[in-house]
Amino acid sequence: MTNSKLNYLRIYQEEPPQPAPSEDRVGSLPEVLRAFQRATGWSLQYVARPQNNASKDLTWSAPVNPGVGVTPGLFRLDAIPSPTSAPPIDPHAAQELGGALANMFGELLRARHVLWQREAELAANVPVVPHPEERHHLAARLQAVLKGGAEAVGGHAAALYLLDETTTLLKLRSCWGLPTERYTDPPRSLEGALADLEALLGHAVVLEDANLLAHWHPPEDFAAAVCLPVSSPTTILGTLWIFSNEKRDFTESQTNLLEIVAGRIAADLEREMLLREGVEGVQLKRQLMAAERLQRSQLPTFAPLLDGWDLAGYTDQAQSLGGDFYDWFCLPDGLLSVAVGSTSDTGMPAALTAANVKTALRSHAPYHREADRLLRQINLTLWTSSAGDQAASLFCGLVEPATGRISYAAAGEPCVLLLDAQGWQSLTHPSPRLGESPESDFEPFACELHPGQTLVILTEGLRATKDAAGRPLSEADIATPLLSQLSLSARDLTNLLRDRLATHAAPTSRSSQTALVLRRPGP
Repeated sequence: MTNSKLNYLRIYQEEPPQPAPSEDRVGSLPEVLRAFQRATGWSLQYVARPQNNASKDLTWSAPVNPGVGVTPGLFRLDAIPSPTSAPPIDPHAAQELGGALANMFGELLRARHVLWQREAELAANVPVVPHPEERHHLAARLQAVLKGGAEAVGGHAAALYLLDETTTLLKLRSCWGLPTERYTDPPRSLEGALADLEALLGHAVVLEDANLLAHWHPPEDFAAAVCLPVSSPTTILGTLWIFSNEKRDFTESQTNLLEIVAGRIAADLEREMLLREGVEGVQLKRQLMAAERLQRSQLPTFAPLLDGWDLAGYTDQAQSLGGDFYDWFCLPDGLLSVAVGSTSDTGMPAALTAANVKTALRSHAPYHREADRLLRQINLTLWTSSAGDQAASLFCGLVEPATGRISYAAAGEPCVLLLDAQGWQSLTHPSPRLGESPESDFEPFACELHPGQTLVILTEGLRATKDAAGRPLSEADIATPLLSQLSLSARDLTNLLRDRLATHAAPTSRSSQTALVLRRPGP
C-alpha cells in the first residue's frame, strides 16, 4: 500500500480492558491525618500515585498495598518545624503508628476492590428469563440498534454479518438503510474479505474513501465505511458495517461509540442464546427430575410377607439417573424372584438400559423356572432390541420359601456373599455380560439358605469403589464387619453396607451402588 492511500484508511486497535486501580478517596482520611498530627506532633500526609523519583525527597514513607497489583499511594511522615519545642513523641514511634495506618488503609482498599469484583459477579448471576410482555422480536431490536448507531455517527446504512458454524462464510442477519432483498443474497466468503478479517482480529477498520480502497472488499457500494468486530469476551460472532454516502472520516470518538453499539449487539445475541438455552435447560431439568422420581418409585419398597424371610435393598446412583436397580416379586407357583442389576452406561442411557433389562426380567420370569434359561432369554431380548452398544450385569435368583433353596445365575460379575455365624463364603461366578452376544451362555448355580444365614448381593460398582489411596474394596472388607451384626434386620444390614461403602470411597471414585440382603432369621 502506498503512502497516498494511507490517508483513506485507518485501523484502530481495540485494547483489552485493564484492571481498574483501587479507589483511594476515603472521606474520613483527612480527619485521621489531622488527628495524627495533633497527637504526635508529626505531619502525616497521603501521597496518591507518587512519581518514581518522588521517594528520594521523602523523610519516611510507608507504601499502601491494596493487594491488587497496583500501589495507589503511600503515607509520608515529616517533622513540623518548630523553634520552641521538639515533637511530643520520638520518630520511631511516629513511624510505627504511620505504618500501622498504612496497613489499615491498604486493607480498606482491598475490601473495596473485592466488593467491586463481587458486585460484578453477582450481576452476572441474574437469571435470564423470558419476560411475559417482551414486545419486540430480536429482528426488530437488532434493526433498532443498527439504526440508532448509524444515525449517531451520521451514517446512512448499517449491516450485521455473522459467521457460520464453519467460520468461513459471513451471512447478512440484520440491516438498516439497505434493500430487504439483501437478505436473500448468498453468504459472503470470508476468504478475501480483508476488512472483515482485520475486524475479526479485534481492529476497527475505517475506509474514508472506499473507492480508492476497493481491495478491502466492502460488502456494499458506498463512498465511506467503517467495519468493527462483533464479539463476546470468548466468542467471535461477526462484523458490523456502517456506511456513508459521502467520503468522510470517522473520528476516534465515533469509532468508540460504534464499538459500544457492536457490544450491545453481541449482548443481545448472547442474551437470546442464553434465554433459549435457559428455557430448554429448565425443561430438561424438570424432565430429569420426573425421570428420577419415576426410577426411584419403581424400586420395591415393601418386602413380601413370607414367614421366616426378611428382605431389604438400597440403590445409590452416581448421578440423578443411573443404571443400578434391585427387584423382587412373587411368581404364581409360590417362588420368589430376586434380582440385582447394573448397566455399563451412566446417566440417561444407563436408566433406559436398566428399564429395558428390568422389563425383560418381569416379562420372562413367569415362564421360566431355571435362572440360567431366564438370563439367556433376557440377554436375547436386550441384544435384539438395541444397536449392540447396551450391556448390563444381572444377578437373578429363584427362591423356594418353604425349603430355603435358591437357584441362581449371574451375568457379569455381581458380588454374591453367604454369611452365617461360622464365617462367610463367596458365591461370585464371573460370566459374560448381558447384551455382548446373542449366543452367551450362563451357568446355573444353587445354594440353600438355612435359618441364621444371610445372602448379600452387590452390583459391580463395589469393585469400582476405591479409597483415597486407590485401593479397591474387597469382598472380605464387606463381609467381615457384617459377621458380628447378623442378628440385625435386613434393613439395618443394608444401612451398614451403605455406610461402609460411603466411608471407604474417595469423592473422585463415586459410582452407582446397589445391595440386596436376603435373610433367614435364626430360631
